[in-house]
Amino acid sequence: HVQLVESGGGSALAGGSVRLSCAASGYTFNTYSWFRQAPGQEREGVAAIDTGDSSTYYLNSVEGRFTISKDFDKNTLYLQMNNLTPEDTAMYFCAAAYNGKGSRLADGAYEYWGQGTQVTVS
Repeated sequence: HVQLVESGGGSALAGGSVRLSCAASGYTFNTYSWFRQAPGQEREGVAAIDTGDSSTYYLNSVEGRFTISKDFDKNTLYLQMNNLTPEDTAMYFCAAAYNGKGSRLADGAYEYWGQGTQVTVS
């Protein structure tokens, strides 16, 4: 039974930091990612990581501010978000793909999704 459970969301001031966690269980996937969706907007891929070679992929607007990583021992995915802006306010979701192919930031690449955790920046 595959489960992805996010945690760590909350409120932050502009310029602040938040770290999101996603505890994965049931399977070890090839590619994991973080997506976000703000009210009235489409879901967008924020960051992704291939577990085989640890390649990472970022949305242009977060590159240099966000860092995706995975603790293999804990089977937990992280998203460290620094220098936050109000535009980062959204529900953040982690996702997992058996075999990440094509664009790692396209939601069609992922089979499993978490329930989401809210991040609000003011």
